[in-house]
Amino acid sequence: MAKQGKKKRSIIGVLVRTVIAIVLIVVLAAIGYFAYIMIDYSRIEDNYKLTPSGSASYTSVNKSSTYTVVTQNLGFGAYVQDYTFFMDGGKESWARSKESVIDCIGDGCDTVKSFDPDFVFFQEVDFDSTRSYHVDESKLVADRFENYAFTAAVNYHSSFLLYPFTKPHGSSNSEIMTLSRYSISSGVRRSLPISKSFSKFLDLDRCYSKSRIAAEGGKELVLYNVHLSAYGGSDTIRSAQMTMLFNDMKEEYEQGNYCVCGGDFNHDFTGTSTQDLNGGDSVSFGWAQPFPEDLLPSCLIRCTNYAGDKLYPTCRNCDVPYKEGNFTIIVDGFLVSENVECVSVTNHYTAFTYSDHCPVVMEFKLK
Repeated sequence: MAKQGKKKRSIIGVLVRTVIAIVLIVVLAAIGYFAYIMIDYSRIEDNYKLTPSGSASYTSVNKSSTYTVVTQNLGFGAYVQDYTFFMDGGKESWARSKESVIDCIGDGCDTVKSFDPDFVFFQEVDFDSTRSYHVDESKLVADRFENYAFTAAVNYHSSFLLYPFTKPHGSSNSEIMTLSRYSISSGVRRSLPISKSFSKFLDLDRCYSKSRIAAEGGKELVLYNVHLSAYGGSDTIRSAQMTMLFNDMKEEYEQGNYCVCGGDFNHDFTGTSTQDLNGGDSVSFGWAQPFPEDLLPSCLIRCTNYAGDKLYPTCRNCDVPYKEGNFTIIVDGFLVSENVECVSVTNHYTAFTYSDHCPVVMEFKLK
């Protein structure tokens, strides 16, 4: 009996030591991972110069012509209609396949090209990212727009994210790309304010880009491409980002330049689209806050004079597969300085077949 008791105590001791060892390994691994995340974290410096690439067909813009600009968030090539994203309350963390990524980017480019644009603002254009199978989407876009100059600014770059545990999101690199049929003389990347708390690890390196094009009379057309915070945002951060952008545009306008700003504002762009598009109900997913029109200087205009009788959405929430009747919203659009005339603006409904965003097309003239 004594021997059996001693043997039992020995087995229990081994089990306890094993459990303790496993717990210690898990704890040390967790500490090591969080240390890696914090050590690897970095932001690109503000006023980072962008080198224009590509070959434009024309040199400068004038007051007698009408120009077309399109903004399209490509959703890193993942968002087919039934795709759901884990950070929106869905399940998936990667695109379905490499082939699906290539197809979605191609469909997005083809749709945008069908509007025969002079200028294009793309957001969420991945390169060397786990979630998009390391497809160089920036090259795919550049190849589709042969006779355009372009600038590209990194707007999101992350360390290896281990979540979801079944299929980790991995490391991400994503750009905003501005394309132009007119020569881009210079470009700059402006770093936006972001959270200083732990949520900054979900909202890495938000920015907007500025691309300059020669305009009639020695002035410049300044193109602003934006993709503002969603997941790591707060009222304070949202206001700080908008204020920085608005002040920048106001300064350019006061110097006599023409400003056109487009992209994904991650706000209810009209202020009421959540109610207008969803049966009068006010639905909030946290990030879908009303556009802060009270912060907008009088010299800047929000382009909401939509063509047609029906209001169309530009974005869906990706917690569930898309079907008509799901929650939709307008978050994509354009701002212009008051020396630019917004001739028309249209949200083009694509049924979210290649992205969780639809393109917005604006025609404008310089006054």
